This record gives sequence, structure tokens and C-alpha cells, in this order.
Amino acid sequence: MKWKRIALGATALMTLTLSACDSGHHTATPPPRKALPNILFVVLDDFGVDQLPIFGYGGATPARTPNLDAIAHAGVRFRNAWSMPTCSPSRATFFEGRYPFRTQVRNAIVADDLANSQVSPYEMTTPKILKEKGYVNAVIGKMHLSGSDLNPDHNPLGHRVMYELGWDHFEGYLDGGPFPLDTTAGGVAPDGTHGCGFVPSTRDDPARGADAGACYLADGSCSPLGLARSPTPGRLCMEQGGIFDPGAVCRAARPSYIDFSKQNGYYTAEWIISEADGSVRVEAVTEPGARGYRVVQETDRAVAWLKQQSGERPWMLSVGYSAIHTPLQQPPVALLPSDSLPTSGFTCTGTAEQRILTNQMIEALDAEIGRLLVEAGLARHDETGRLVYRPEDTNTVLIIMGDNGTYGPSVKAPFNPARAKGFPYQTGVWVPLIVAGPMVQQPGRSVPHMVNSTDLYRLFAELADIRLESVMPDDRPIDAQPLLPYLTAPDAAPIRSTNYTEMGTNIKARTAALPSPCVIPTSNICVQLFPQQAVCEDQGGSWYGPGGVAGQAGLSSCCAVNEWLLAQGQDAVDIMPDTQRAIRNATHKLVQIERLNCSTQQLELSEELYAIDEAIPIPRLDNSLYNLLTQAPLPADVQQQYDRLRGEMQALLDSHVVCPGDGNLDGVVDAADVEGWQRFNRDTVGQSSWYDFNHDGLTNEADLLIIQENMGRRCGPAVS
Repeated sequence: MKWKRIALGATALMTLTLSACDSGHHTATPPPRKALPNILFVVLDDFGVDQLPIFGYGGATPARTPNLDAIAHAGVRFRNAWSMPTCSPSRATFFEGRYPFRTQVRNAIVADDLANSQVSPYEMTTPKILKEKGYVNAVIGKMHLSGSDLNPDHNPLGHRVMYELGWDHFEGYLDGGPFPLDTTAGGVAPDGTHGCGFVPSTRDDPARGADAGACYLADGSCSPLGLARSPTPGRLCMEQGGIFDPGAVCRAARPSYIDFSKQNGYYTAEWIISEADGSVRVEAVTEPGARGYRVVQETDRAVAWLKQQSGERPWMLSVGYSAIHTPLQQPPVALLPSDSLPTSGFTCTGTAEQRILTNQMIEALDAEIGRLLVEAGLARHDETGRLVYRPEDTNTVLIIMGDNGTYGPSVKAPFNPARAKGFPYQTGVWVPLIVAGPMVQQPGRSVPHMVNSTDLYRLFAELADIRLESVMPDDRPIDAQPLLPYLTAPDAAPIRSTNYTEMGTNIKARTAALPSPCVIPTSNICVQLFPQQAVCEDQGGSWYGPGGVAGQAGLSSCCAVNEWLLAQGQDAVDIMPDTQRAIRNATHKLVQIERLNCSTQQLELSEELYAIDEAIPIPRLDNSLYNLLTQAPLPADVQQQYDRLRGEMQALLDSHVVCPGDGNLDGVVDAADVEGWQRFNRDTVGQSSWYDFNHDGLTNEADLLIIQENMGRRCGPAVS
């Protein structure tokens, strides 16, 4: 085990010297203490355990992931890691260590969600804690902890949000994923013409393709492109960040229809960059630096930040890769194995195409993760191109985890696409977790014990030699359990006796209408989550809002969708539950779901119970066929497990204390809350904030009155 070392401080050294003199004999100087490790945290988007053969799965045709495999062999695989069912709740747990019912970040954050369901600036986030030990902290890419420009009124911290949450440097996006694909390919064709966002060649599409044209770049330059440069010139132009004008020659003045303001899936982004001094700048989609494949850009920017670090301070870098979130789109050809299936003729629709694109996006992601390690100086490629990674020769801990299960169309058999991302079933929350570092003993092994996404919060603190209980307020419950023992002791006993996951409905203004309904065929479910038709369709959904499937007026609710479907002689679909939660122990799993009954307009609670099975390569998953509660009566031992899990679930939920008027989460309602209310009432012009206690989307006198009515109140787990 090789760690970089630092010298003892002067005071400690003097104490040791005096002690040696007093003893009257020579005492050997003890070795210097080990330096705090750097932390490289990589988050994979919508990436379940079903995708990776290194975890025992991957389906019949898995993606090739030699770099992730090499990392897993050099570290520890956690085969029993749970996330939350969607991205924002999981990502919040990484940096807060608290379950969603405590933080109110219950679902992926969208434009209609109030600040109350976004990560609060009063939370003790990981970067705030690590600063106690001198760490410099950065996030590159996606982290999705807040609102965005899609609704500035609900994003009170604006572009400074990541700075306010504790990060010294942020270079990424506040939105939850890439924008929809631009089927005009930059304005050169009518909407709907080019499904994948680029002009194909005539070989790929004789009717709409082009074998030559002009490639305009955002810097104002233009170059001719033809088959001599690429079998699909339009795709190559897009990969370079340009817009391909088919069959045209370069002009001195760019044609007016070439539109660099259009977002195009993975090949454009608006980058928000905040610094340690609080300054912010925005790199717009029209700028050259904001164009190009997102995963490549995420690696480039991560490497650039790492190369700026002096080595005098430990660092933590979190890289939120966009892949493999929808929309599914072809990655650059250069990132793929040479024998990859040609996909330039795809329309980027349909399950068959989506599965192939998912594999290629994973292979491109794997290539970029390898490049990240190599260019960061943590690994090298040998003469055959194989990644050589020896974490014991570094002072950096590498942690890789999926934020939730795979999204339905990309799920690999035998996992269930109808119970995937967005649901508390195994396909939705069972994710890969790999940890490698100089302290790992017996690398290459797998750990079977239960781990939760909250536990990473404690691991980050453990690595920085911070005892969470010494820095957290007494009344701030932490759900994170230790992880470090599993790295340093191969025979470590299980720490968790239960694991927990949940997804709910984020807080919206009481008077706000829900988004229009969207039906996701792969899950056979209707959701009211996506604020725009294009976002619904990027998820593979059918839009039932205005101008959608049901006509120009559209439908207002999922209940109305089912009425419409039945009137058309079609089957009704499921409606997305209002809340979903699951708890498990070593042998069984309890699922509780609250769903709206369209007839009574009341929420109804249902329960399911499953036996745990994690067999390789075909586990018996928590599919409805195996719901033990359909048996009557339950065997005595199963009844005992059911009763125990119900009790543990209720005790966990009861441990959360609501504290009206306490906006800064310090467990007391006092003058500091009045100051907090004044700040957001002033800075947001009275719009949404964490001091909007009555959830009307305003921070106004009604909220101040709640503070005044509760002044002096103390809240905590032990207070009734």
C-alpha cells in the first residue's frame, strides 16, 4: 500500500523531541502520517448493473467496456449497491447523506418544481465538509441538484447555485440531460427530417442524404466535406461541432438558415462556469467551445481542471458524465471499436436501434473514462492500447457509481424494462459501484453486502479523515453508513441490516397545474412530469398534451388519458405513483406504493413483498409474478419478515421531524430564519425559495408570519 506522505507539523515534532529528551534515551522518530488522498468521483447517468458483464450481467450482447473492467479488477466491486430510482434524489444523497423524505428532493428536478425540492444551501454538503481538511472541490458536467434557466423563478440561486452549495469550481449544466435532438440538423431541413440530428449520406438515406456539402463552424469558418473525408460527411461535421449544409459550397457569408442557437442532443450544451470567488460566466451554445460531443467535453474539462491543481492541497473532483441519458444518439466514430455496427442510417427511434445506440454510447463512455485516467496521470496505455491502472501507485481514490437504474428501452435481459428507472424495483435501483485506491486490500474482489447511495457521503468524509458526527448538527439525521471498512478489510462484516430507496413527487406551487400527460410504452405508464412535448418524446413517450396524440386541445391528466384510451377501444395504462418506497433486509424486500384512484380521486396504498435473489447471470427479480403477498396465508417465517420490514419502514419515516419556520435547517426557529427570509424575499423578488413554507411559489409575508408564529421552537429527533 503506497501513499504519498507529508511531514509532521512543527508543534507535534517539538513535542516528540521533548518527550525523547525527558526519557533519557534515544527514541526513533515515528513515521510521518499519510497524506489525505485525492478523490475522483465519476457518476454514470441512467446506468444500471444490468449493463456490465464485470458484475455478472450485460444481456446477450453487452457493450465492450475494457477500461471499466480494468478499474474493477484494480479495485472493489460492490454487487449490492442501491441508488434512488431517479437522478436528482440519488445525486442529492451522494453529497448530503440523507434520504429524500428528509430533504424533499424526491424526483428528478424539472422546471415546475419549487426550490423546496432542490438541494438547500443550508445543507452540510460534501464540499463544505471537505474544506475543513483543506480540500479544493469541483464538479464537471451534470449533477442536477437545482433548477435551471427553464424557470428562473424556481431557481433562486441562479447560476451561482453550485458555488452556494460549496463547490469551488463548477463547469457543467443545471438541466437534467441533453436537449432533444435537432431534426432540422441546424436549420438546413424542415422539422422531423433528420431523426439523429445530422444529415446522412446517400448510402444511408437516398432520399434525404448528401455526400458532399459545406461544414460551417461556430467560429465563422467553413470547409468543404465529402466522402473522401468520411463515409458520412454530415455526421463528421456534427462531431466537429459544426452544421453541414448538404450539397452546398462554402460562402463568404454564412447562410441565414444555418442556426447555431439550436440545441442538438449530445453535440451542444450551454456551459455554466462558476469559480471560487463567486464569479460566473456562461458559454452559450453558439460559442465554439460549447459544441462537440458532451462526453468528450466532460473529459476535456475535467482533465484541464486537474492539470491546474498544484498538488499542495488535496482535491475532490466529481465528473457527472451525461451518458447514457436520453436522447440516445450516435457517439463519435473515433471512440468506437473498429468493428462497430454502422449506425449513420439510423433514425434514432425504435427499441432495436436504441439498444445498439446504448451499447455504442457505453463503449464511447468507457473510452473516455480511460482517457480521463491516463491524461490525469493515474493510468497509462500499454503498447496494445490496454489500460494499465495501478491505484496503489497513486494517492487518488477513484469511485464510479450509477445514479439510478437503466432507462426502459436500454435495459438488458433478464432485467425488467417496465420496472426500471423511475421505480423502486431492482432494475430501477440496483447500480454498479466500483472503488479503487491505494488503501484497497485484495483488489479484484466483490463485496456482497448492502450499500446505499447515501453511504458515499460518509465514504468521502472517511477518506478525508473526518468524523461526520463531529461536524454535523446534533439534530441533523444522517442516513449514511460506513464504506471504508469494506475497502481495508476483505473480511469485514456487513454494516447495513437494511437498505432503503424511494421516489416521490417534488413540491410544486399549490395552485400550479401539473404538466401534460405523457405515456411511456416500455413501462406502460402515464406520467405528468415532462414540461415539453419534445422531452416526452425523447423519453420514447407519446404526448397527450396540446397538439399530441389526443388532438389539438390535448388532455389534462393521466386519468383523462385512460378515459380516452378506453373510449378508443384500447387498454388503459398504469398511472405513475405519487410515492414509491422500498426497504429490504438480507432475505426479503417490501415495496409500498401510493397511487391515485381515478374514480375516488384519493391516494391508495398498496404493498408488495419479494424474496431477495441476486443470482448470476439470471436473478429472480421483483416482478409482479413473485409478489409473496398474493399468497394467503403467508408462511410464518415470511409473515415475520413482512411484519419486521413494515415496522422498520415506519420507524424510518417517523424519524423525520417537520419544523415549520426553520428554513436554514439548524433545528431552531430564531432570528437567523428572519434574516434568511429577508435575503430571499429581497434577492428573488419574493419568488420561490427554501423559506416558502406554504408552498405557494412565493417568499412573502405569509412565510414570515410562519416564522414569527414558531419563534423559539426547537426541533430534533428527540423532540415531539
